Amino acid sequence: MSGTTDDGAAQARDRDTEGRARSARPRDGLGRPLPYGAPGVERQPEGVVRDPEETVAEAQALLDAGKPFHAHEVFEDAWKSGPEEERALWRGLAQLAVGLTHSARGNVRGGARLLRRGAGAVEEWGAGSGRGRPHGVDLAGVGAWARELAGVVEQEGQAVDAGAWAPRLRGGEGVGE
Repeated sequence: MSGTTDDGAAQARDRDTEGRARSARPRDGLGRPLPYGAPGVERQPEGVVRDPEETVAEAQALLDAGKPFHAHEVFEDAWKSGPEEERALWRGLAQLAVGLTHSARGNVRGGARLLRRGAGAVEEWGAGSGRGRPHGVDLAGVGAWARELAGVVEQEGQAVDAGAWAPRLRGGEGVGE
C-alpha cells in the first residue's frame, strides 16, 4: 500500500519478491482491486515464458472462465518474451482481452475502443505476415468477434458477461462455445 496513513505518516509501497512495486491488494475475476484482506482471485504469475500453444490454451481457459484480465496477462507474457516478429500479434490479443475486461466492467467507451484497436492490430499483423491462423488462432474470426462485441457494448450501454462473450481463439461456431 502506498500513500499516507490517517496521521500523515508515509506508508511503504507493496513490493513483489524481486522488489518491484506491485499492489498486494486482492483482485476480483475482472482484475479490480478489492480491500486488503478480502478474498480474491489468484493472480496470474508474471514473466512466465510459455510456448505459443500453451499461451493460447491457457488464455482460452481463462477467457472461458470469465477472467479476461488474467488472459491479458498471459498474452502480455508472450508479447514480452516471444520473438520480435510476433510481438504485435500478442499485443493485439492482449488488447482484445483488456477490451473484454473493460466491457465486462461496464466501461462502454473504453471497452469498445480497445476491442476495435485489438481487432485492427491482429488483422494488420495477419495481413503483414501472411499468416491468418498463427498458432491456430483465427485472426479474422477474432477480429469479427471483437467488432461485434464492440457494437453490442455500445448499443446496450452496460456491462457484458465476460464468460458468455469469451471469444473462440481457434474458431468454432457461436459466441462463447
